[in-house]
Amino acid sequence: MEPFIIDTKTIVLLFTTLLTGLLAGIFFTWSNAITPGIGRLDDINYLRAFQNMNRTIVNPLFLVIIMGPVFLSFATAYLYKSNHPYIFWLLLIAAILYFVGVFLVTIMGNIPLNNLLDKTDLTNISLENARSLRDQFELKWNNLHLVRTITSVLSFFLLIIVCLFRNSNF
Repeated sequence: MEPFIIDTKTIVLLFTTLLTGLLAGIFFTWSNAITPGIGRLDDINYLRAFQNMNRTIVNPLFLVIIMGPVFLSFATAYLYKSNHPYIFWLLLIAAILYFVGVFLVTIMGNIPLNNLLDKTDLTNISLENARSLRDQFELKWNNLHLVRTITSVLSFFLLIIVCLFRNSNF
């Protein structure tokens, strides 16, 4: 067994893996517990709960966790380009999965839905308008979030494989 060597490549790989894993965990928790739980609420309380959670989650720490892998995953692939081709390709696939399935889906799908909900004044919304807004929001958001959850977990899994086999020749 080779000793664990701490160098720039290893540190970047570990931070990429850590941040990707944290986000995959957040997304899994939302998919597994939060959205099904608030999905049981009536329309107005569902919209209020989701609006408040969206406003709370956008904070500096969350932005580091979601944005870090966008840059670090491609940097990691670049740093490992001279390693065994399997390592490079696993890292590149992990980076592309994260970029497309997490970052782009978030920017192009979930955030516009979050903004639609955020602009709505829920204090005086009618039951009919609340039902309509929920119908526009819930299924689309959950489907997009499922894509993010699956791709973040796959990206994390590939990074774990690389961490385990980064010094192997396969």
